[in-house]
Amino acid sequence: QVQLVESGGGLVQPGGSLRLSCAASGSFFSINAMGWYRQAPGKERELVAEITTGGTTKYVDSVKGRFTISKNNAKNTVYLQMNSLKPEDTAVYYCNAVIRVRRTTPGIDYWGQGTQVTVSS
Repeated sequence: QVQLVESGGGLVQPGGSLRLSCAASGSFFSINAMGWYRQAPGKERELVAEITTGGTTKYVDSVKGRFTISKNNAKNTVYLQMNSLKPEDTAVYYCNAVIRVRRTTPGIDYWGQGTQVTVSS
């Protein structure tokens, strides 16, 4: 069974930094794109950043220049380094991965359990 396990959330003051990690475990053939989404209270879930198999990255405009997504293919892990955090970054952050369980099956979305990030003084 494929699982995504996140870590690294917490409470930080404005201007501070946090690093989120998400590790994929279980039996699967390959991981395609991986990314981070967030959902603030009363708002829809939005894509924050994603990284493809080839390493191409994409960010939502509001985090460009402050957040960096990266991955370690050997560890099946994706990271989100968040710097210069703002109160509006407060949300539950979810890891997402498109995973092919078998060579002959298409990629399927998997989600982590979510980790709370709170930016407040």
